[in-house]
Amino acid sequence: MLALRSSLALATFAFASACLAQVSPQNSMLLGKHADFAHEQPGRDARQVADWVVDSGDSNGMPFVIIDKTAAHVFVFDADGHLHGSAAALLGIAKGDHSAPGVGDRELSAIRVQDRTTPAGRFEAALGRNYHKKEILWIDYDAAISMHPVINTKPMERRPHRLATPTPLDNRISFGCVNVPIPFFETVISPTFKATSGIVYVLPEVSALGKVFATYDVDARALLLAKAVATATEFGTEQ
Repeated sequence: MLALRSSLALATFAFASACLAQVSPQNSMLLGKHADFAHEQPGRDARQVADWVVDSGDSNGMPFVIIDKTAAHVFVFDADGHLHGSAAALLGIAKGDHSAPGVGDRELSAIRVQDRTTPAGRFEAALGRNYHKKEILWIDYDAAISMHPVINTKPMERRPHRLATPTPLDNRISFGCVNVPIPFFETVISPTFKATSGIVYVLPEVSALGKVFATYDVDARALLLAKAVATATEFGTEQ
């Protein structure tokens, strides 16, 4: 029994030590890595996903974007998790976390209102051009979902005005694409993705966060690891 206990202690200690060895010195007090939101105040889910991306390395060393559909807000980070900029966004007029089958192959006029959703999920994004040769950021090419400067082809939709209001309640108007302010796209989105791909994380608004992303609470995980080390150390001392 003593030998088994000792083996378990050593195994626990080795696992915890291996995890803690990946923590950078500047975060040693927190034992976890966090996204730098600067002076922004994101929602709980946006912060958790951003922290998880930085702590786990899920963006694979590429810049990443968090799109919070509930708040109708976009956060853009560099590869190290430092905020490049944030802005309000216009989203699909229909609530939902999935794209309708074949929606990317339809003419806009053929897309039913209930199918005009901005899908949730993790997407590898890259700059491209639309049919009018305008620069856009492709999010989901197959579903024809992109992020682009706000359009105003139908003045009655008042898209620029919707972006400028302080509430997200009037930000649902698009066919599914993400519209952002023109200066924001030109000074933040375009330079960030100019020479690289990146990852866009679109938060769900209907599904639970855990059903879309394998996130974890960075501080809670760090606490568990710290307890594992303490327990393993205690077992080792008792030997």
